[in-house]
Amino acid sequence: MKDIPSVRQKTTPLAADTYLAPYLSGLTERQKYARCVESRLTGDEMSLTDFASGHEYYGMHFKDGLCVFREWAPNAEKIFLVGDFSEWRELPEFSLRSLGKHGSWEIVLPEETMRHGMHYCLRIYWPGGEGDRLPTYARYVTQDPQTLIFSARVWRPETSFVFRYQSPPRPDALLIYEAHVGMAREHGGIGSFREFKDNILPMIVAAGYNTIQLMAVMNHPYYGSFGYHVSNYFSIASRFGTPEELKELVDEAHRLGLRVVMDLIHSHAVKNEVEGLARFDGTIYQYFHAGERGEHRMWDSLCFNYHKPEVLHFLLSNCRFWLDEYKVDGFRFDGVTSMLYLHHGLGYAFTSYDDYFNNQVDEDALAYLTLANSVIHAVRPDAVTIAEDVSGMPGLAAPVKDGGCGFDYRLAMGVTDYWFKLFDQPDENWSISGLWHELTNRRPEEKTISYVECHDQSIVGGQTAIFRMIGNAMYDAMRVDSQNSQVDRGIALHKMIRLATLATASDGYLNFMGNEFGHPEWVDFPREGNNWSYHYARRQWSLAIAEDLRYRFLAEFDRAMLNLVNQYQIINYLPRKLRIADDDKVMAFERGGLFFFFNFHPTSSLVDYPVEVLPGEYLLTLDSDAAEFGGHCRITPQQRYFTRREKREASLCDEILLYLPCRTTLVLRKL
Repeated sequence: MKDIPSVRQKTTPLAADTYLAPYLSGLTERQKYARCVESRLTGDEMSLTDFASGHEYYGMHFKDGLCVFREWAPNAEKIFLVGDFSEWRELPEFSLRSLGKHGSWEIVLPEETMRHGMHYCLRIYWPGGEGDRLPTYARYVTQDPQTLIFSARVWRPETSFVFRYQSPPRPDALLIYEAHVGMAREHGGIGSFREFKDNILPMIVAAGYNTIQLMAVMNHPYYGSFGYHVSNYFSIASRFGTPEELKELVDEAHRLGLRVVMDLIHSHAVKNEVEGLARFDGTIYQYFHAGERGEHRMWDSLCFNYHKPEVLHFLLSNCRFWLDEYKVDGFRFDGVTSMLYLHHGLGYAFTSYDDYFNNQVDEDALAYLTLANSVIHAVRPDAVTIAEDVSGMPGLAAPVKDGGCGFDYRLAMGVTDYWFKLFDQPDENWSISGLWHELTNRRPEEKTISYVECHDQSIVGGQTAIFRMIGNAMYDAMRVDSQNSQVDRGIALHKMIRLATLATASDGYLNFMGNEFGHPEWVDFPREGNNWSYHYARRQWSLAIAEDLRYRFLAEFDRAMLNLVNQYQIINYLPRKLRIADDDKVMAFERGGLFFFFNFHPTSSLVDYPVEVLPGEYLLTLDSDAAEFGGHCRITPQQRYFTRREKREASLCDEILLYLPCRTTLVLRKL
């Protein structure tokens, strides 16, 4: 093995992909179209970031002793502001006036009319109908616990929240803790921003993660939607608390050294009419496509029309709003595949580059995503954007200047799919070469984030990875003194698959909260089918600290492997294959001066197993089989290894002889 520097190079230009050469003109046309859309929006008279400031014009604003409220409703014939201040009656003094052909409406009131905490909504009349609607730019929407009716709230507390802490610097490796505030409680009920701030943030820091990804931040009527059926894009999910309490959470995260990324759902919207955007001004096509194209049949939701300037104004402003108002550090764009294709990726196998360049691609959606990334990075150059796309669209996470869409990262969704396919096979049938390919297969121009499982794997009839491996034995055989081969297997593999995924990850790693210590079962929110139970919509944190249970071993191993990555900064280097052996079930590679040796074999422990490495002395740095990780202690702690020179195929090489117990990972550091 030659000591060739494996320092990570800058991402390769998109044009370097020879397979993409026949389609480069298509990429060029997409970039031209995005610039054309930008010009159409700004009139070449303002910046795109200035254009993306609809939240500063629409909605309710207080200035110079006045309350000014504006709304866009082009099909409306008349609009009234109704609420506590009018005893919910239509009064002439609360009638909005039309501002002209663009469909905007306005009302100006003395500021004392609209007091903090008041409830209000819009009563809109259109040709042939009428309806109560929540303002599209409402900053705070709450639900009455008795009537279950949603209403907008006047939100102007006497003391404005002041952020005290700067966002931490953007790390080389994103170590993301995906979290849901509501289900972060140990016991039944819905968790709050403050509970999360006080109880969960310190645990995330102690676990070694540097970024939290908050789910379900934007207001959604149905709790069980996991936050993905959004109704109010500028309002927080009020079931978790107030705007100030979310700001406190973000500020405290920054103080603790955590960056905050939130899920942004611009791929679709809930069908609810009173509290959502659907039929807001009496037309279905105000924000969405009319007809069949406007409905997502699988998600039972509505699809945005990314061609309309007013829709782009709304969505781009929404990107900027969360950066401006809540100081979040970026976004995970949900459902990007659904946005990119007219077929939404449903039942579609992406097998050729032709699939990315045909009449099924929504070029307007692609242009929107390009502009959204431009706005986000102009407002916050250090912000991160992550694309959730399963299709593998080339250039999605390449810079705009290189012909890409501008995302900083994309999720390596194929990695988790591969792991869960392996769970359905006997261990002895696992393809280690196939696993290595999947773990390291990524486009050179893009940064990716790998993960074993996120929330997706344990909802909608799924299970956590460890529950897939252990099953019902988790209920009675997770005690430290239990003897159960199925549990032993699950615990050993849980550690190995996480380390393999993290150690080969391109640029980041993600974990869904609780899964680091093997949270059992699945996720299921209160609904009629489970008698509105919170039993599976919580996190059993006590499992991770119970001395008599094995969960604590998994939590300790997760901490150790993250510490290893942080300490040696291996993400700055490329993984180099040392040995991939399907028969032995061995995967060995080097990265950043650390040497990783995995033996996935279910029964065969390997003695004096030779692997070619650099000459010298090595120290055992991490052993998944160690006592503190609930292992069988088959390796002497802090063991040192020395290479020997052997003749292999007419040449000399340096190799190390290892005892590799079955279902064990060893990490060695060259001294």
